[in-house]
Amino acid sequence: MNKAYRILPVYTGDVSGAASALYELGGMTVIHDPSGCNSTYNTHDEVRWYDKESLIYISGLNDIDAITGNDDKFIEDICFAAERMKPEFIALANSPLPYLNGTDFKGITRVIERRTHVPCFYIKTNAMHDYTAGASEAFASFAERMFDDKPRASGVNICGMTPLDLTNTKIEIKGMRIVSNIAYGTDLVSVLNAPSAELNCAVSSAGIKMCEYMKERFDIPYIAGLPWDGELQDYRDTPRSDSRRYVVGEPVISGSIAARLKMVTGKDYSVIATTEITEGLLLPCDKRCHGEEEIRIAIRDAEEIIADPLFRLIAPKNAKFTELPHFAMSGRLYRKKIPNLMNMEEYINES
Repeated sequence: MNKAYRILPVYTGDVSGAASALYELGGMTVIHDPSGCNSTYNTHDEVRWYDKESLIYISGLNDIDAITGNDDKFIEDICFAAERMKPEFIALANSPLPYLNGTDFKGITRVIERRTHVPCFYIKTNAMHDYTAGASEAFASFAERMFDDKPRASGVNICGMTPLDLTNTKIEIKGMRIVSNIAYGTDLVSVLNAPSAELNCAVSSAGIKMCEYMKERFDIPYIAGLPWDGELQDYRDTPRSDSRRYVVGEPVISGSIAARLKMVTGKDYSVIATTEITEGLLLPCDKRCHGEEEIRIAIRDAEEIIADPLFRLIAPKNAKFTELPHFAMSGRLYRKKIPNLMNMEEYINES
């Protein structure tokens, strides 16, 4: 039970991560589920409903559909909606019931695409993973289906942008054109130009799989990390040593903050990575902790902690605690306090 949660909430789920990743790209995202995953996403995990429209649907899977595998109704409903709404693409996301039933989503996408003549792809979700896994699969699946070869030009893609991680964050690069922001504060036309860039920068772990795909297919190199002062840099290039000062959360953002603090203050900070995607993203001084008990044990000797305010509930009482609200953890509880991560003075005194 060391990966159970008793006091802390779990992170936003993978289905919400997938829907968030594709929200602004003009496609139709269909979650195959009775309604639970969609209602959670609608009411808790999306900040853009009042500012920007999107086509996100639920299949309304009922008991009979689940038992008999009524794929015809699912396909008919999607084709009907696509005919009326004219989406740029159709993305199908899984949930626990069709996942357990072994629904043939790849076959369904082929049928839908043949009937609608709209690009259709499947996102490997099942509501049993966190938002980084869902967003990662959505970005990579989108790239595999929608990207074409482009003449190489100058510029950089910002990959892995969603409001779940970077709610109020604005990314700027000095001396280099941003080809596409994938995919927050953007549009489909600019994102489809991504293969023309000379470099990718993953600003969260959700963007890593897409970067790896684009490196393999288009030979575009990538780095990972937030661009402090508008300068592109890979946080993994900044050496850090073991410390009792911890940055807790998503590994790319937490690692970037730890690296920045090392450069500015000379102090070492270790990362406690609490989301799923961590391979290749941690230094030897960092730890991967999934589950409340693992996190509590990892930070029990802490002198200082930088984390979402909810982590205070399991932090040692004598540790200095710097609040850094994370929408995918605490949602709207601290929404008004979520800073622009690029303005570190908003949440950390660097002196």
